[in-house]
Amino acid sequence: MVACWSLNFIVGKVGLEHLSPLTLASFRVVLAGIIMAPIYFLRRPRSTPARQRTSPSTRREWRTFALLGLLGVVLNQVCFTVGLNYTTVGHSALIIGMGPILVLLLACAQGLEFLTAKKALGMALAFGGVVVLAAEHGLSLRSGTLLGDLITFTGSFAFALYTVLGKKVAAVYDSVSMNAYNYLAGGILVLPLAVYEALRLGRAGGWAAVGWKGWAALGYMAAFASVLAYVIYFWVLRHMTASRLGALSYLHPVMTTLLGVVLLGEKLSRSLLLGGGLVLAGVALIESGPRENQREANSP
Repeated sequence: MVACWSLNFIVGKVGLEHLSPLTLASFRVVLAGIIMAPIYFLRRPRSTPARQRTSPSTRREWRTFALLGLLGVVLNQVCFTVGLNYTTVGHSALIIGMGPILVLLLACAQGLEFLTAKKALGMALAFGGVVVLAAEHGLSLRSGTLLGDLITFTGSFAFALYTVLGKKVAAVYDSVSMNAYNYLAGGILVLPLAVYEALRLGRAGGWAAVGWKGWAALGYMAAFASVLAYVIYFWVLRHMTASRLGALSYLHPVMTTLLGVVLLGEKLSRSLLLGGGLVLAGVALIESGPRENQREANSP
């Protein structure tokens, strides 16, 4: 999961060289839904254990999947792709590394976990790191990456909400079924945009101009960063607290920044190193507390 998402930053940059941000983002969501559909029908068990479902049966459950699809699929993936177009791989990875902190705050607000002084200090350090990153080119919407940083942060916050709300759903549905309905909802919501982008691309004669690298990037983002990584994520979420699973995301900034330097030629600036160090120090401090201070969302 971490490997899929870390490489996704690099692949996304490649895809944006061939497709516009909204085209790439909307096509990714719809393609992931198309891939997820046959997996769901082939994987769907004929009989399921007690308390585990494979399809929603009430309007309330359908509304829940619509909300999860909006947060985790549409807002998260569209904001990630559009934000990546206006910021660097390193900035994007480090801001998304704030996701576990947002998850912890939301889990505490829901009464699922406890907030300690050590965790609060860790949040302050990590927030300071994000400020350093945003201030690298000046705290202004005219700066080189701040607009992309803000869009990326919006997607990260949406995914944090998605994780905390999805924790309860993950205790009832198997991961394949849950993601199938999330992508069904997300695909329906983003389909008008995808159709518009497809028509616009066709009118501009851009279909033939998109190189194989662009289509390969789209395929990777849909099949691996969307379908495979999300299925793993919610399978693991059944057995871990939300913030503990989020701790694995702390590897993203390190892996992705190194990939950005090696593959894209991005520079390791002082602000990036300082901001990244503060973020990593903060999230490490958050997770250094005792595990007994965390409640399992699906415990009786």
